[in-house]
Amino acid sequence: MPDQQHSSHPSQPNQPNQPNQPNQPGYGGPSGRPTHPGRPGRPGHPGGPHKPAAAQPVLRLEKLVRTHGSGATEVHALRGIDLAVHPGELVAVMGPSGSGKSTLLTLAGGLDTPTSGRVVVEGVDITTAGRRKLSALRRRSIGYVFQDYNLIPALTAAENVALPLELDGTSARKARTAALAALEEIGLRALADRFPDEMSGGQQQRVAIARALVGDRRLVLADEPTGALDSETGESVLALLRLRCDAGAAGILVTHEPRFAAWADRVVFLRDGSVVDETLRSHADSLLTGRAAGL
Repeated sequence: MPDQQHSSHPSQPNQPNQPNQPNQPGYGGPSGRPTHPGRPGRPGHPGGPHKPAAAQPVLRLEKLVRTHGSGATEVHALRGIDLAVHPGELVAVMGPSGSGKSTLLTLAGGLDTPTSGRVVVEGVDITTAGRRKLSALRRRSIGYVFQDYNLIPALTAAENVALPLELDGTSARKARTAALAALEEIGLRALADRFPDEMSGGQQQRVAIARALVGDRRLVLADEPTGALDSETGESVLALLRLRCDAGAAGILVTHEPRFAAWADRVVFLRDGSVVDETLRSHADSLLTGRAAGL
């Protein structure tokens, strides 16, 4: 399957030479992996043209700077980053370790405060928003996938996924229904009542992904979401993220893997806290491999 996805001759889905391509999104393929219908390109895989940026961006980073320490010990994690992510757009961020990728995500999600610059999410400047307003925005609009999962050990998989909804006032019954649907979507419905220490690392990561996607999240921030997953499951997770963005959300994906970055509309390359290159997905096949090797 992966070799077919990286073919240099895209074909339209549901053509006679693609008999296994389902007509509806979901786990319909022969391997149980989500397919990616509705976009021109390779079966089950994006590859079509970049979406026009007509709507106002869901996320806007303006001259974003983050430094740690001062004087001789000062470290520049980000150096004047400008980035906008629009509804329906998935942006992949690549770069070597220490280039500022994770810092960019924590600032974009309001988990840290920039040294200077602005972070605007759905028209709200979260760098100046009050604590209560920021907390509400994070619960309702932003989904996170962390490298270390950040699941609550005392809660089951379903309870972890339902928690953001319950904190925002959704009834326990409705929150559990939504959580079970999200777990079903990633193939973990059978583990809904297991605790994190009863699951493998890959299963915990998928629960964290379900938590990030549950509800009507307008911005999804994923920091190496496939790190603990095998290749096939990783592709399945990226297909779900892609479908969520196609439905109108905005997403940022941090990854070291060109094959996962290939699901994005746009790829941004960081080095030493600065954007050193940016390319649309339709032009990125050769650049992805070259940059990944050079970074």
